[in-house]
Amino acid sequence: MKLLHVPFCYYPDPVGGTEVYVASLACEQRARGYEVAVAAPGGRNETYLHQGLPVHRFAVGSRISLRELYGEGDAVALANFEKILDRFEPDVLHLHAFTSAVSAPLAESARARKIPVVFTYHTPAVTCCRGTMLEWGARVCDGEMRVNRCARCMLHGTGLPKPASWLLGSLPENLGEAAGTAGLKGGIWTALRSTELVGVRHAAVKHFLSGQCDHIFAVCEWVRAVLIANGVPSGKITLSRQGLPYPRSSAGTPATESRPAPAAPAPVRLAFLGRLDPVKGIKVLIDALATLPDVELELDVFAVVQGEQARRRQETLLAQARADRRIRFLAPVDATEVVERLRAYDALLVPSQWLESGPLVVYEAFAAGIPVVGSALGGIAELVKNGETGLLIEPGSVSAWAEGIRRLVEEPGLLGKLRTTPKPVRTVTDAADEVSEVYDVLLHPAASLAGVSEGKRL
Repeated sequence: MKLLHVPFCYYPDPVGGTEVYVASLACEQRARGYEVAVAAPGGRNETYLHQGLPVHRFAVGSRISLRELYGEGDAVALANFEKILDRFEPDVLHLHAFTSAVSAPLAESARARKIPVVFTYHTPAVTCCRGTMLEWGARVCDGEMRVNRCARCMLHGTGLPKPASWLLGSLPENLGEAAGTAGLKGGIWTALRSTELVGVRHAAVKHFLSGQCDHIFAVCEWVRAVLIANGVPSGKITLSRQGLPYPRSSAGTPATESRPAPAAPAPVRLAFLGRLDPVKGIKVLIDALATLPDVELELDVFAVVQGEQARRRQETLLAQARADRRIRFLAPVDATEVVERLRAYDALLVPSQWLESGPLVVYEAFAAGIPVVGSALGGIAELVKNGETGLLIEPGSVSAWAEGIRRLVEEPGLLGKLRTTPKPVRTVTDAADEVSEVYDVLLHPAASLAGVSEGKRL
């Protein structure tokens, strides 16, 4: 079987949890005898090897229209991707993103070649124009795509006041179409086109999910609920969570082990691993620590910097944290080393301010035998048992995070209890088992998907 995975980006570029998952899944599938390759958008067309896997980068267009950006897709990226399809001739195309470069036309092109298409929904930006699945940035949304509601929320997410967002997001779609036809763009004109552009996005996503994907993997429960709310049949969805980026045989039983207590009292050691993106919440942690100047602890930030905006954000955060001797910014950790590095810490902090669909780092903390202090949102809340395997904190609240950190450091017996509670270990082996079952059914329709659509739950 020949498999082609298509994520948003890929090594050697800075990557996040999705790309770590794709790389580990591809390596596991190769070990099972499949012929596997990765294709990802890039600055130019090129092919190279990473971890022994062929990686095909396809160049994206230098200038695309707003309609292409929101859903119609990048024609240059499509043309370059089609060359990879023709050259590699996969039996299954597995998409891991939905962007202007990894768009519905890519799936259409594969299906025109009789290649089944599967999709893994990794981030809320697939169906949420604001990108967080938090309505007005404050409460969990049901995820149903409705043009006016989503346009208002999206505009508010750009910084517009709520009254202005409500007004512009209530305009009819044909008004935006008229402005686009007239060539008006930028600033207020783009805002006036918000309902048109959100309508384009919704149409493209629904066409992609319901019409161009043969099967969809939801990596958590809330994703499955959102897919069903938007018309995707439940039988077309498999719940398949992420897992540690190495096979089950290498995972051992670290979740039942605890780090021995130090011979002498030492500061509580905390870690943050993730992208320097506002939705990951690192600023909330820095602000929370600023309100706890007398609490003895150490926070190591392993930051993934993707793009120029993230570099500028890092400089701002570094300047803010410079006066706090307890905070260190460190280089990202290789995916194969994360669990071992986390064993040196007392807890992992995951202050996300959007609905995570994993995140993978929660499983890595569990494998290291340490608790997770995370936002009470999405996939984090699905994986962390409050008061047992970690603490769940009100997202975005500096005071709530300060109190949670203080409890972790000062409440007698709490950290010891959280650290010694057995935690589930799930690896890429489990995910590969579930994915392979679906591939087999798509390639051999006489087989049955009975039992697969529920996935293996941990």
